[in-house]
Amino acid sequence: MVVLEAEVREKAKALPTRSDDVRRTEREEARSPVRWALLGVLFVVMIVPVYLLVVNAFKSQQDILDNPFSIPLSGLTFEHMSAAISSPQFNVIGGYGFTLFLVVVVDVLCILLAGPAAYAIARSLKRRTQLVLLYFLAGTFIPGAAVIIPVIYVLREVGLANTVTGLVAHDVATTLPVSIFLFVGFIRTIPVDIDHAATIDGAGRYRTFWSIIFPLMRPAVVTVLILNSIGIWNDFVSPQILLSPSSGHYTVTTAIYAGISQYSTDLTKVFPNLLLAIAPVVIFFIYMQRHIISGLTVGAVKG
Repeated sequence: MVVLEAEVREKAKALPTRSDDVRRTEREEARSPVRWALLGVLFVVMIVPVYLLVVNAFKSQQDILDNPFSIPLSGLTFEHMSAAISSPQFNVIGGYGFTLFLVVVVDVLCILLAGPAAYAIARSLKRRTQLVLLYFLAGTFIPGAAVIIPVIYVLREVGLANTVTGLVAHDVATTLPVSIFLFVGFIRTIPVDIDHAATIDGAGRYRTFWSIIFPLMRPAVVTVLILNSIGIWNDFVSPQILLSPSSGHYTVTTAIYAGISQYSTDLTKVFPNLLLAIAPVVIFFIYMQRHIISGLTVGAVKG
């Protein structure tokens, strides 16, 4: 009997475990030349435009025209960057302030509206509630540019055309579908027993959500805030059309467009201003990318 048990143990040790198979597969994928080749091509495609933008932002017009890929160490200057920051034609710094205002206001309103709506949908088993979720999901498949003209007519009817309030209302409406979808997926991973315990303690649905459920949604909330902030910062079509130049309000993108459209052939104005426009959002994304990945995957598997 003892001999049989020893033989069984030896055979079990000889058999590869599932974790060993996973590690072996990962090592084989890591050594795959096709994978590295695709990653290399993707890296080049993404890094070349960034390289050109950064390098040419500190070069003279002639150096940019002669060889845009070169790095003339003796010819690099911060003069054009300084002029872009202080230039009244571009007003990039003013665009920073107004865009940041839009980001904060839209993010706060989106969380206040999407959070309770997602909680009601996630905790309801009724068919009509699931149809409401599908209605919100339908908004993610409609291109924003396709509805911008109808939005203008609606804003005119309610007296919000060419106003900051109208732009905020539009941005909140466009961020709600994805926000509600992510929140619903995350809330469904939270045990319903927590809600029942709060009800026994005398908490209503509103208090249960904001005091108990909402603090547990931190990964999803951070992801929504990051995605919405990047989208609002990079948005050009909505503020350009919904806010005319007569309004006096410019976001970063519309301010750059207003200035560069007059100096499109002066590359010493184009590259520095474009770098100023994208630098904050790129730094923000690099710093917060781990939160985006964790927030998108945290509700993918329930268990």
